[in-house]
Amino acid sequence: MPYGPEMRASDNDREKIASRLRDAHAEGRLSIDEFQDRLDVLYKANTYGELEPLVRDIPVTRTPNKAPAAPQSAPAQAPATPQKRTGGDRAMAVLWTIWACAVSVNLVVWVMTSATNGKLEYFWPIWVAGPWGAILLSITVMRRQFRD
Repeated sequence: MPYGPEMRASDNDREKIASRLRDAHAEGRLSIDEFQDRLDVLYKANTYGELEPLVRDIPVTRTPNKAPAAPQSAPAQAPATPQKRTGGDRAMAVLWTIWACAVSVNLVVWVMTSATNGKLEYFWPIWVAGPWGAILLSITVMRRQFRD
């Protein structure tokens, strides 16, 4: 059932309009002042009739950024573009860095202990590196499997 302009808008409806306004501002369709003015009106609006004028002059979908067409003689396979790192990727990089630091410290202690005793001691750093590394490796592999 279509909603009339006198129907009351919900918080979810206002958030959808706010999202369209943010996108329009990010695309350069609205100046910061106009964006702020429209947001002020948006959060005071009660009905659909008050919401509609805020986005009347903004397209419903974003204009895609199209790359120029490749010439016909170009190879069929386009060059791979690097994927943008997500927060989860950064977190995994931090975890791997912490693991490498901990393993390095343990290896240095093991080498120094073995050197001062004059014989190779039991290689106990494997108990730090092994299980922790195996867990990180399995998480990394699973994340890549689910991402692709």
